[in-house]
Amino acid sequence: MEYRDLKKKTKLTHIDRDGLPAMVDVSAKAVTARSATAECRVRFPAAVAAQLRKSRLKSAKGGIVETAIVAGTMAAKRTHELIPFCHPLPIDGCRIGIGWHGERELRIECTVKTAHRTGVEMEALTGATIAALTVYDMCKALSHAIVLGPAKLRGKSGGKRDFGAKD
Repeated sequence: MEYRDLKKKTKLTHIDRDGLPAMVDVSAKAVTARSATAECRVRFPAAVAAQLRKSRLKSAKGGIVETAIVAGTMAAKRTHELIPFCHPLPIDGCRIGIGWHGERELRIECTVKTAHRTGVEMEALTGATIAALTVYDMCKALSHAIVLGPAKLRGKSGGKRDFGAKD
């Protein structure tokens, strides 16, 4: 299938009428309060999880949770610099929570809020996944068998339709 035929076959929003990639024009949309929550999991080998629990998630590089929260927040604010067609947005709030889920897995959740013409799903996903990558970076000396994911959107509100979990 040719690239220009893509628009005929799908309803992708980042393809213009000529089938070329384009940023969505949101200028006619109303400004509304918007929120999105995403999560990413980090799964450790059993021995690594036990070691991390014993150290209370501290490493030679510093506090793992604290560093991941800062990195995830910074990433959410810079999503438009990483993903080509994301709009630069004023981020009104960003919260990252990190906690154990079972014996061997960390659950990272990122909620982002704005009042704008477009949503913050990509910002929430970016925040959660970069926080997870930061955990990996801080723990990789213990094992390269650490697994990231799944990463997923848990919910969003504002805009045309709400999806999933509420704040």
